Amino acid sequence: MAAAYETIRVEHDGPISWIVLDRPEAANALSPHLLDEFSAALEALKGEGGPVIGIRGEGRGFCAGMDLGAYGSGDSGPADPMADRSRLHRNVERWLAIWDHPKPVIAAVHGFCLAAAAQMCVFADITVVADDVRIGEPTVPIGGGYIAPAWVSLVGHKRAKEFAFVPGNWIDGPTAVEWGWANHCVPAADLLAAVRGLADRIALTPPDVLRLKKLSINRAAEAGGFRQALSGIAEIDALLHLAPAVIAVRERMAEQGLKAVIQQFKVPPTTPLVAPKE
Repeated sequence: MAAAYETIRVEHDGPISWIVLDRPEAANALSPHLLDEFSAALEALKGEGGPVIGIRGEGRGFCAGMDLGAYGSGDSGPADPMADRSRLHRNVERWLAIWDHPKPVIAAVHGFCLAAAAQMCVFADITVVADDVRIGEPTVPIGGGYIAPAWVSLVGHKRAKEFAFVPGNWIDGPTAVEWGWANHCVPAADLLAAVRGLADRIALTPPDVLRLKKLSINRAAEAGGFRQALSGIAEIDALLHLAPAVIAVRERMAEQGLKAVIQQFKVPPTTPLVAPKE
């Protein structure tokens, strides 16, 4: 009997079993309950479903990142830094479960993909984005050193730094492919069909062969430092959450409202870094 979920759905479609983030009213924000259900579904799909796993979001976008309101963080930030560190580390372990999963995992990303969601997709084996996608950092800088380090193995440290240093920085679908963050960018209307077609072709390879191919490639990436790069990011982010400058920003958010503070950090470049195409 299939498990009953409240914040995700699991849909079996031939060679691909989808984990669908299903909180469209909350922009699919990652609440503790959703994360627990996501982990449970990922574990269950080790022994059931198709030979390929897909991850997608319901509604206008893939995912808006962490549901900050669900973690009980006050205006001054988390009350218990050790609990905060444990939460952050647990989320990295959730994404590593994608990386270590015996089946290939494809992320199908449309609309918005922000903050922790942009971190999650790094751990998928293949990422296909829609041409309407906007992949971004949090606009309000109240943490640090948690999301972009996971990008380094894909895009290089200079691009990861530029992405992280500018509040609310974002890239589009073609840029994501150019940087190496995504494999393909397709029209939004074709996203699911494109991923299904890719899964059809992947499924021609026997599951045991797929499992060992994935393991072998993962080991090559880990020899380059992929897993080691993640070893300290929970501690750094937990430390930043208690920094006086971050607490000051949180106090501004409490006094002025989130939208007003977001606007203060939305500063467009005065000179384009890329010349317009003729």
